[in-house]
Amino acid sequence: MAGKKRRIKRKAFLVVLVIGYLWPQNVTMPVEGAGSKDYHPESFWYYPWGKSIVHHGVDIFAAEGTAVRSSTLGIVLFKGTLGLGGNTVLVLGPKWRFHYYAHLQSVETNWLSPVSTSSIIGKVGTSGNAAGKPPHLHYSICTLIPYPWRWDNDRLGWRKMFFLNPIDYL
Repeated sequence: MAGKKRRIKRKAFLVVLVIGYLWPQNVTMPVEGAGSKDYHPESFWYYPWGKSIVHHGVDIFAAEGTAVRSSTLGIVLFKGTLGLGGNTVLVLGPKWRFHYYAHLQSVETNWLSPVSTSSIIGKVGTSGNAAGKPPHLHYSICTLIPYPWRWDNDRLGWRKMFFLNPIDYL
């Protein structure tokens, strides 16, 4: 009986894994009213970039207090303050990807809340290491499933297996 329960749990896990990966991502611009002129198109993996060495995302500039919406369907796994990122939100979305929103003025969502592209999760700000800089949202996409073909000889090139260029999706 215990073996049968284990097999059922394994199958259920695989079904959830496959559904999560096959679910369409459909990423939208997270900063209300922003467009391609509000970020630098070559800022992803820019080097040198302070304490983090390379820039793992894109900075989308907007007026302080501008609404930040979830860029995709998902569930909020973290909301709070993280050193360099300041006020942050982490959403697990389709394809087992994490969507990271940092430097928020305020967080407008709750832990384990389901979100969609109409859900306001925060406001553009200057928290964390963005203090003293123009207000912006730092937006990154990370994958739980590594993409080994992305690894290269750049500085920290092995990390490219886990970070996707959000500009490609905006």
